[in-house]
This record gives sequence, structure tokens and C-alpha cells, in this order.
Amino acid sequence: MNQRLQDMLSSFGDVQATIDLLQYDFVRSALLAAAVLALVAGVLGPLIVSRQWSFAVHGSSELSLTGASAALLLGVAVGPGAIVGSVLAAVVFALLGNRARERDSTIGVIMSFGLGLSVLFLWLYPGRTGTSFSLLVGQIVGVGTSELTSLIVAATIVLIVSVFIYRPLLYASTDPEVAAARGVPVRSLGLVFAVLVGVACALGVQIVGALLVLSLLITPAAAAARLTADPVRTTILAIIFAEVAAVGGILLSLAPGVPVSTFVTTISFLIYLICRMVGPRLMNRRRDPVAAVPVKG
Repeated sequence: MNQRLQDMLSSFGDVQATIDLLQYDFVRSALLAAAVLALVAGVLGPLIVSRQWSFAVHGSSELSLTGASAALLLGVAVGPGAIVGSVLAAVVFALLGNRARERDSTIGVIMSFGLGLSVLFLWLYPGRTGTSFSLLVGQIVGVGTSELTSLIVAATIVLIVSVFIYRPLLYASTDPEVAAARGVPVRSLGLVFAVLVGVACALGVQIVGALLVLSLLITPAAAAARLTADPVRTTILAIIFAEVAAVGGILLSLAPGVPVSTFVTTISFLIYLICRMVGPRLMNRRRDPVAAVPVKG
């Protein structure tokens, strides 16, 4: 058996080692960052799922690598570069992918071109760096005080804007044709939502990386949608599931030293499987309440 695998299995579940590591400031910062990002993911996730924007989230998160690699080449901060790349990608997806039939192909074309640029920028960069790898798989333990402050500020702005546009955006997401006929600015809301998604994707890259950001922005919301059709309940459940996956993933990864994204994605997937199995029974009981009442003999 691989030595690293043996070490991981032997240290997995070491509660004392986890408690010892929790004494470090960078670990507590990582937990706070995870909690903040999970809150953002839980709020935006149900809207992303209802708008069928899952592939757009994947594309936006991966194109954050394009912005980060361009920033690296220009000698500027990588974090803001990742946000710019992700936001620009999300806005372009919103502008060019209005029709459902064309959305996936449009996103695929733009994403492949952007990733090609990423390869070029990284090749042109004269030095050697692990930044590109950390952006792909996540590096939450590298969140310092300044990064944490920036993350909280950005997340707060996203949440405030989301609260203000939530009701019309939910209406536009559920029935865009009727919403447009009643005067709801569907296109403008779509662009604002694209910016919010782009920022959330770039922030989520810090925990699980560009390749696996779907595990926070999509999986908890998809799991919650299996349990209830009510938008408010779906959002609350999505927040809870995202928090469990993000914070729980970090806690489980501390003792064995395994990448955080491994546990975050696993927890999210297990939650989804459970909700997928339990969900139909709950839905059937709500549709047919008489069937849930036991008959007296």
C-alpha cells in the first residue's frame, strides 16, 4: 500500500490532532472563510439551479484561472485577477447564452478558448509557481488576515445585493416570459446575477479550487431541491448543507493532511445521495397527506 495512503488512514479520525491544529490562527481563519463562502453558496445555489446555470458556474470557475494567470504574468495580485476573469466569463455567458438550446455550446466554446489562454499565460510566465495548482484544487489554509478581510467584504456585498434582487430574480428565474411581460427587467437582473455568480465562483476557488467549485455552489442546492419545492426552505437547507460540507471538510482534512477539496466534495455528494433517496418519500407525503395518516383497525 502507498505510504502516503497508509499515513492518511492511520491519522484519520485523530481527534486530538485536530484539536491541536485548531489552536493555530490560520486554521481558524480557514474555518471562518469556509463558513462565509458556504453562506454565499447556499444563498445563490438554488437560484443557479432554477436558472439551469450549473455549467455556467463550472465555466466561470475554471476561467478564474485565466484571470489569475494573466495577473501572474502582469505581476499583479492573483486574487483580484481571478475575480475579474470569473466575472467577465459569467457576464459573457449571460449575454451570449440567453437561449437554452445555445447556452451549453456557447459556454463550451468560450471556456475552451479561455483555458487555452491560461495555458499560454502560464507558459509565458518566466518563474515557477504553485499558484496554478492551488487555484485548480484549492488552498484554503493559505487564507491570511488580508485575504480573509477581502473575502468577507466581497461576500457581504454579494449577500446584500442578493437580498435586494431576490424576489424579482426568483420570479424571472421561474417564469422569465411572464416576468418580462409584467415589466420585470429580466435581462438586467440576469446580468447582475451573472456578476454575483462570477464573484462567488472566484471566492469558492479558494476552498475547493476551480475544478470542484460545483461541490459548494451546485450540489447543496441540488440536494435541497430534492426535499422541498419551497424557495425559502430550499435556500435554508442549501445553506445548512453547504456549511456542513465546507466546515466539515476542513475539520476532517486537518489530521490526515489531505486536500480540503477531497472531503468537501465527498460530504456534498453523500448529502445529495441521502436527499435523493429520502426526497421522493417526503414529496409524496406532502402531495398525499391522507396516505401519511395511519388507518385505525
